[in-house]
Amino acid sequence: MTTPPPDRLPDPTLRIRIVFGDAAMLGPGKAELLSLIRETGSIAAAGRAMSMSYKRAWSLIEEMNAAYRAPLVESTRGGAKGGGARLTEAGDAVLGHYRQLEAILADAGADHITALRSMLRDMSAER
Repeated sequence: MTTPPPDRLPDPTLRIRIVFGDAAMLGPGKAELLSLIRETGSIAAAGRAMSMSYKRAWSLIEEMNAAYRAPLVESTRGGAKGGGARLTEAGDAVLGHYRQLEAILADAGADHITALRSMLRDMSAER
């Protein structure tokens, strides 16, 4: 498989990880998990969509809920009506701020990303 020339590569993506010291971190994986919980209403379904075990998804939710002043995700146990999960108001706010920051940084860094892309090696003829 050959790598296409830089001008024919797919659009680059910007992945942001925010580290708040040792206390907390928010990055693309946790943001995607929150988005999928909002979309599916289910921790299990969100985890499956990310090829992640329920245990791992729940562990990440517990980390986020413990790190913020208010929980980001609320869940209800299964039963006759079935269980589910939803983002809290704080969860919606955290995800919204993260997505806005992604957009701001992508826009502000667009020229630099283009410059970096133009510096990539053309590997299409190398294999």
